[in-house]
Amino acid sequence: MVCRVTTFAFEGVDAQPVDVQVQMAGGQPAFHIVGLPDKAVGESRERVRAAFASLGLALPPKRVIVNLAPADLPKEGSHYDLAIALAILAMMGVVPADQLESYAAIGELSLDGALGETLGVLPAAMAAEGMDLQLICPQICGAEAAWAGGSVIGATGLIALINHFTGRSVISPPRPGELATPPAGPDLRDVKGQEGAKRALEIAAAGGHNLLFCGPPGSGKSMLAQRLAGILPPLSARELLEVSQIQSIAGLLERGRLSRRRPFRAPHHSASMAALVGGGIKAKPGEVSLAHHGVLFLDELPEFPATVLDSLRQPLEAGEAVVARANRHVRYPARFQLIAAMNPCRCGGGPGAAACRRGPRCAQQYQARLSGPFLDRIDLYYDTPPVTAVDLALPPPAEGSAEVRERVARARDIQTERLAHLATDTCRSVNADTPLPELETSAAPDEAGAALLADAAARLQLTARGYSRVLKVARTIADLEGCDGVRRFHIAEALSYRHRPPGMAKPAISMPQGAASGGLVG
Repeated sequence: MVCRVTTFAFEGVDAQPVDVQVQMAGGQPAFHIVGLPDKAVGESRERVRAAFASLGLALPPKRVIVNLAPADLPKEGSHYDLAIALAILAMMGVVPADQLESYAAIGELSLDGALGETLGVLPAAMAAEGMDLQLICPQICGAEAAWAGGSVIGATGLIALINHFTGRSVISPPRPGELATPPAGPDLRDVKGQEGAKRALEIAAAGGHNLLFCGPPGSGKSMLAQRLAGILPPLSARELLEVSQIQSIAGLLERGRLSRRRPFRAPHHSASMAALVGGGIKAKPGEVSLAHHGVLFLDELPEFPATVLDSLRQPLEAGEAVVARANRHVRYPARFQLIAAMNPCRCGGGPGAAACRRGPRCAQQYQARLSGPFLDRIDLYYDTPPVTAVDLALPPPAEGSAEVRERVARARDIQTERLAHLATDTCRSVNADTPLPELETSAAPDEAGAALLADAAARLQLTARGYSRVLKVARTIADLEGCDGVRRFHIAEALSYRHRPPGMAKPAISMPQGAASGGLVG
């Protein structure tokens, strides 16, 4: 006779069903776990044995074999404890085996039989609901699991589950955790001067574009970037579940409290490739995945190792991070918005005494740390000028994050309506993700705009990707103004934010009033 309980193994953020099979046979007493378990899974037998002893139970003097099927799928983590313990209890006749057929279980056992907090409960609950199974999980994770909408049992420990299945008591289903109200973040009203940089930030927020600020120390680059999250619209219901699944795997959900505020991740420039993209000995989501549907801010961009920055090229294009292993590939969603900041050169490149004394070569060498293919994936570049004492003496601006957020929300509503038929797991309804066929229709410029773009593409030596990104930015500028079509002045402003290699002169483009020039300076 074999008793079975369903549990889950995690591949990325996907929960794959695992059939826990327990058999007791004659022979020398032993306890074996097979099916590619890692060290934590293998140690489950000691935790189960100690938990049983704390309840006054003892394993029968038989050969206990636990098989985790499919046997060729690697099993990692301590969350297999509960499923193994329940299957053994069913084999011993302590709980009815037939009742467990409609359940899946996930949880780590302590030595006294209590259930502790476990990672990945939300994706496991969603997978169980899709299989029409009820999920058994630790009580502390019940509020998180309840967000999946299925039937959930949140138990404090083995004794509570035994009483529940034998009819001595009933465990009430948990309620979903609170939808957390995030505290108000930093406001754009705190930024004095830099009106052109605020405009670039608004365009980036409205269209989901990648943005790079370049300027001397103290010009407000980091201050501006940190205020981007405050002008972005809240997560939709679909985005909320996607982001929360990643946070559940990473252990960032507190008491099942979900938040509609978009993630903002700012890793230090000493971060390794595994920390940024994901991976490690045991594959974990990296910063690009933790920033899914949010913002990844890279300060002091050239100080990141070149190989680490180039590893972002594929996630920026595909919207996912792929961690390759010898026996499998792990995929994590990574549809994020990249915001970066850097100095023009290693010396800082500021005015007066802070000016670079090594000449243009210093800027060229410093900016050369960034590869061309990486820079080609950035939509907007803006040179932030130094903030003067006159700027600091001005009163706070009349317009803050709330006013900008309203304009961004209106522009995004326009994009959502126009691109709703294209939305997928790896494509957002924003201009930055518009595929080329749709772009040729929705962002086709007027005759004057097309002529300007063709002339500027030759002068700026735009790649095909750069050409399409100019159109996407122009489409966003038009959406902010509520225009149906893309006009010449939209193209002109979009071109002003395009990257120029150090030393290349600006093209002669008539700019609309109020539009600021962008691009790195040499």
